[in-house]
Amino acid sequence: MNQTTDALGTAMETTSNLVAQWGLSVVGALFVLVVGLWVAKRIRSGVRAGLGRQGLDPTLVPFIAALIYWGLVAFVLIAVLGIFGIPTASFIAVLGAAGLAVGLALQGTLSNFASGVMILIFRPFSVGNWVEVGGVAGSVREIGIFSTILHTGDNVKVVVPNSQVYGQTVKNFSANDTRRIDLIMGVGYDDDLQVAQDTILQVLSGDERILEDPAPTVAVHALGDSSVDFVVRPWCKASDYWPLRWHLLRQLKERLEAAGCSIPYPQRDVHLFREGGSWD
Repeated sequence: MNQTTDALGTAMETTSNLVAQWGLSVVGALFVLVVGLWVAKRIRSGVRAGLGRQGLDPTLVPFIAALIYWGLVAFVLIAVLGIFGIPTASFIAVLGAAGLAVGLALQGTLSNFASGVMILIFRPFSVGNWVEVGGVAGSVREIGIFSTILHTGDNVKVVVPNSQVYGQTVKNFSANDTRRIDLIMGVGYDDDLQVAQDTILQVLSGDERILEDPAPTVAVHALGDSSVDFVVRPWCKASDYWPLRWHLLRQLKERLEAAGCSIPYPQRDVHLFREGGSWD
């Protein structure tokens, strides 16, 4: 009986010592853990709401919020370990080394991600724009974190890594409301240049899709090998660019020919000579 009593007393004493030694640490750790996770969730909600009000892309908002949340959770866990007296310097070093290894392994992916973030922030183009990026021209269908999806004119889906989009020249054909059509029309050297120029201007003035401001430019551009070349530069709405360009090419040819102008094509004259006399 005495031995049982002594063992019980020893256990109670040990328990008391443990409670005295670790009780406050456990309570403090639980408090830090609960409050820290609550604060992290509140910050995540605040970040989502703030980024949403800023008009940031919906694809990017949850990713940034989750990144901040898990960073705060890691900080809270390190703080909890520190309360128990566990050295956290080595733990932080291990996390840093692991992050460095992962970063090196995912270098290409991270580059695409960083480029995707820059695209979503600076907006060089939007969904629906016709662009030329990474050597591909097409309509933008989706701007993702890691890649941009284009549909070409012949309806082929092309996935372009974002690092090839943001790191190279981007041509956005839909960014401006108006565009200029650049055409070269050649007439023969024997043709009346004033008649040719007046005919071209009549064709341009007769199409309501051509803008008056800026005014179209029609001028002699070059004296070619077989033609006198006129530069024809009318302005139009971006949506009218291709239909108007195709229409003008046909109209200018037909109207110039009707006005008596010739549309020359490359040709070569060959002169044969026989040594010692004629061919007769």
